[in-house]
Amino acid sequence: MKKITIAIDGFSSCGKSTMAKDLAREVGYIYIDSGAMYRAVTLYSIENGIFDGNDIDTEKLRKEIRNIRISFRLNPATGRPDTYLNDVNVENRIRTMEVSSKVSPISALDFVRTEMVAQQQAMGKEKGIVMDGRDIGTTVFPEAELKIFVTATPEIRAQRRYDELKAKGQEASFDEILENVKQRDYIDQHREVSPLRKAEDALLLDNTNLTIEQQKEWLFEQFNKVSGIQ
Repeated sequence: MKKITIAIDGFSSCGKSTMAKDLAREVGYIYIDSGAMYRAVTLYSIENGIFDGNDIDTEKLRKEIRNIRISFRLNPATGRPDTYLNDVNVENRIRTMEVSSKVSPISALDFVRTEMVAQQQAMGKEKGIVMDGRDIGTTVFPEAELKIFVTATPEIRAQRRYDELKAKGQEASFDEILENVKQRDYIDQHREVSPLRKAEDALLLDNTNLTIEQQKEWLFEQFNKVSGIQ
């Protein structure tokens, strides 16, 4: 069975990461969460004085971006990869609302995207990977054999994010999350560098009314077709 590259793009809180992680684990591929990489850069910026309120010291970040190294290591307890920022596990810290509210303007910076894309492409040279994000099928791996574009209504996505945060014991406001989802959608689609869009050869998956099991079944069917299993 040939190894392929799988690119899963789409809007925030669509369940892209869950889909990608599950598929990678089932087929023995490496999972790379590109969104976590931008979240890690955002966390670094918050913790190192690059943010002043919502303003970004772009020159400081530009000087430091080459020193921001992001990697993924399997967590034996969860069976899924955790995100490491310069060798420190930041998986939980990058999932807060503070990071969520600041990640889109960071990810819109051209030099940030250039560095992250270079790191992502280096991770994916050997194929046998599943990567999810905003521009994987259009910019990072335009030659990926399987491209999926995921969408769902903003309200459904906000509810999923709300439930996720509450399950972790974090305080959350549905209205604040919904507004954040809508703002991120706008920024992601209208940024100058690698805007969020469906690649021409990507398969569209609207999972507004799908269960996780239904998503899995659909995704495995597409993987089997492309990888030559059926």
